[in-house]
Amino acid sequence: MGTAEIQGELWGKMPQDWATLQEPMHKPLWEAMLEGALVGSGTRFLDVGCGGGGSSVLAAERGAQVSGLDAAEGLIAISNERVPNGDFRVGDIESLPFDDEVFDAVFAANSVQYTEDRIKALRELGRVCTLKGRIVAGLFGPPEKVAFGVIIKAVRDAMPEPPPGGGPFELSVPGKLEGLFEAAGLNVLESAEVDCPFNYPDFETFWRALVAAGPFQSTLRVVSEEKLRLALRDAVEAFRLGNGGLLIQPNAFKYVVATR
Repeated sequence: MGTAEIQGELWGKMPQDWATLQEPMHKPLWEAMLEGALVGSGTRFLDVGCGGGGSSVLAAERGAQVSGLDAAEGLIAISNERVPNGDFRVGDIESLPFDDEVFDAVFAANSVQYTEDRIKALRELGRVCTLKGRIVAGLFGPPEKVAFGVIIKAVRDAMPEPPPGGGPFELSVPGKLEGLFEAAGLNVLESAEVDCPFNYPDFETFWRALVAAGPFQSTLRVVSEEKLRLALRDAVEAFRLGNGGLLIQPNAFKYVVATR
């Protein structure tokens, strides 16, 4: 099973919870990336790793002509409901099912880090972008600026052994994502950060939001739900509000804007 198929299966387990509970908390990142990509009326916009279509909705509200791709069929179904006039497809970031130079803005929020070959993925983003268009990718910022790192550590500590790969902050090292863009033959215009606070009314909502994400679904294959719940209950105590809610902040996300 290829990387896209694996990610599609993991992220497709609880698509509605992801789309309604967790995904919207990335709105500040989406807005900053849309500005960086100059998305406006008539922009031919591709949302790569579109999830439940939250960022695609914002692009459509700006007047863009929206297309999107994700590995999870359930998330694509939600995107189609939210942006009925969009062109949403199930597919692989490393082999985009679109022609060369057909988009003015190619947008990848929280998706490039899940590919097996990051340079190949970024080259694909560049391939489908026009010569005067913009490519923008975003993901977690430096770990010292991400309060959610406490949650990630609690999950990792609950696992019998560390997961493979460089972890969720692998591409957050200063210059790392920029270097991948350049290795893919793209010209970096800008790098910036934006804060995305994660706010939940209670622990159960927090739990549903988290386990809807692909990495947490992967964790539940090797850690019992009971053990993971206990680990997370302890981890979130530092973020508990007086009303029982949870506010996890700051959460820095970085994004890079480039052209071909």
